[in-house]
Order: sequence, then structure tokens, then C-alpha cells
Amino acid sequence: MYKLNGVMYSKEQIREKVIELAKEIEKDYAGEELLVVAILKGASVFCADLIREINLDVNMDFMCVSSYGNSTTSSGTVKIIKDLDVDIKNKNVLIVEDIIDSGQTLSSLVKALNTRKPKSLRLCTLLDKPQRRASDIKVDYVGFVIEDKFIVGYGIDYAEKYRNLPYIGIVEDI
Repeated sequence: MYKLNGVMYSKEQIREKVIELAKEIEKDYAGEELLVVAILKGASVFCADLIREINLDVNMDFMCVSSYGNSTTSSGTVKIIKDLDVDIKNKNVLIVEDIIDSGQTLSSLVKALNTRKPKSLRLCTLLDKPQRRASDIKVDYVGFVIEDKFIVGYGIDYAEKYRNLPYIGIVEDI
């Protein structure tokens, strides 16, 4: 059994980081159109806040992917559950994730999307757990680098609960 045991990042800290990331993205894509792709479900809250802070011509789409199936470890093969609704050929694409740990699913997704010939393809994550990395993946925009802790909130769930928390909380065994 688990319980919420403290706040890792407050609502205010997250908001400041979202604005900082948005300004960096805005600078890098100045004068360009940008297609932002939120990875469901976890990145939906972060992505919604992020795009509202980017002062560019922004389009948005969603993908839902899985490499876990019925297991707790990644198979390394991505299953696309919900694909993009738009063609990304010759478009600047920014994939937005809530958290990257092993990187295996995202690495496979990047390879798959690159076959669709985007103009550019970059990655943005709110949270990064580099010590869990099992795949060599370049993340272009990182909000917070975190320890290997079990966290919830701001779109990230535990058994579909806690997504609505306005902060990132730490969950521990009881």
C-alpha cells in the first residue's frame, strides 16, 4: 500500500519552470510554426500549461503509446494506441512528456516518428530520471532532474489517481 508523503515541487515551482521552458522553446523556434505532441495521459496537464506560455504559431496533437503491455518492464517495442491526426512531414515537432526514466518507449517513438520526415523533432519533459536511463536518448528541454522516487501529481498518476494534484508529490510504501 502507498501513501502521499510530501511535496517534491510546488505549484509555484512548476509554474516558474513551465514559463522558463516555454521561453526557451519560443526562442529556439522563433518565426517558425510548431506542432506540439503531448504523450497521453500523463503529459496532458504539463502540455496544456506549456503551450499557453509559448508565443508562437502552435498546433497541438496527442499520441498514446505503450511498450509495457501487461508487464511492469518495457518490452522496448512501442505500440501506438492513439496516433497523430496530422501529417508531420516537414513540420517542427516537439514531443512533450511528463517524465522520462528508462527512455526506451520514447526512443522507439522518436525512431518511428523520424520515418515520417519531420523538419525537426525535439523532446521536452517536465521530469527526468537519468539514473534509470536504459536507452540513449537526447532530451532537448528538461524541467527538473529528479532522484529515482515514486511521484504523482500534475498529470502523473498512481493507478489513475492523483493526476489532479497541482503539485508533484512523493509516494512511499506504508
